Amino acid sequence: MRLLDDPIELDLDFMQNPHTVYDRLRAGAPVRQAVMPRGLRVWLVSGYAEARTLLADPRLSKDNKRIGELFASRITGSGGPAASSLIAEHMLNSDPPDHTRLRKLVNKAFTARTVSRLRPRIEQITDELLDQVAAAGSVDLLESFAFPLPITVICELLGIPTGDRESFRVWSNTIVSSVSPEQLRRHSAELAAYLQELIADKRANPTQDLLSDLTHVSDEGDRLSEVELISMAFLLLVAGHETTVNLIGNGVLGLLENPDQLAALRADPSLLPGAIEEFLRFQGPVNIATLRFTAEPVRVGDVEIPEGEFVMISLLAANRDGERFAEPHKLDITRPAGGHLAFGHGIHYCVGAPLARLEAEIALGRLLNRFGEIVLDGEPERLSWRDSTLMRGLEALPVRVR
Repeated sequence: MRLLDDPIELDLDFMQNPHTVYDRLRAGAPVRQAVMPRGLRVWLVSGYAEARTLLADPRLSKDNKRIGELFASRITGSGGPAASSLIAEHMLNSDPPDHTRLRKLVNKAFTARTVSRLRPRIEQITDELLDQVAAAGSVDLLESFAFPLPITVICELLGIPTGDRESFRVWSNTIVSSVSPEQLRRHSAELAAYLQELIADKRANPTQDLLSDLTHVSDEGDRLSEVELISMAFLLLVAGHETTVNLIGNGVLGLLENPDQLAALRADPSLLPGAIEEFLRFQGPVNIATLRFTAEPVRVGDVEIPEGEFVMISLLAANRDGERFAEPHKLDITRPAGGHLAFGHGIHYCVGAPLARLEAEIALGRLLNRFGEIVLDGEPERLSWRDSTLMRGLEALPVRVR
């Protein structure tokens, strides 16, 4: 792979070991062209300073309609966006003033008080899942713990029947992975149709949940439209569990691969909040942030990105930049917290960050308190990472506990 000449290809090898590629990119070209798995040519950003600047640069647009037009002009055949438009009209795919309006309405329903009220229920779900893990002794920690915890929480928070969570897992995994456009189109349409029916029921029969609140929330007479509601429900559902699944899984793997850090955390549980921040920095749940494009030419260091170009910003790469973090490839749970970009930066900073932090703190704290011994069940070399440029997460994490 010629990293400093031709555009790099973000292939399956890259997804299994992106840090090696990012190290070489940051050293030679922290902003350079790349080719995504489905053929889209983009500018890839891997340096911390460049990433932080561009995440907050208003000249980089996320307007979904214009992104669709750019796709149509750049890619022929099946390479363009295939997700249902019903799930694309959310605040992550919009610019001010639309983004400002949507975020304000969501913030009225998704408050810090709403999140803090969830603690007892998250603790209860966690303990019930750990009972099952204890009974089994040997489990895939993702399947048995890291996935069911956040999907149960977000389903209960939104007011979605927990029995439907397996369907959501299939739909969500498709949407964040490098699948065929046909599969993406089919699954996103199924998800949109489900949410449309669910929202209609919430409108007619509101209950005490976030989706009912979003259906009826208003600000000076302004409400979310039908399409905005469906898209917002999709965003909260997928973002509300995908990131936390990977945060828990990647955090546990980091501790198992660094026994000294595991021992330090066991010896001093008060280090846990800072440890969560270090897990987010060291192996965050998001690899490359969602798509942006240049609304006008943008100069970054020695590079000028022309107008109308797609830009992909790697949060994973930025958080391992040695210019910002000393010994970036070392997991250090005593590292001063803060500064990482795992939840983004600027107006699109993750609205669910407090919930993800709360879930991870409860999950990891109770997991370590419950089991004096947690070891990998198998060779570390057999672990594989998901086929996704968006998410950074394992396919499975087999462990034995005692």
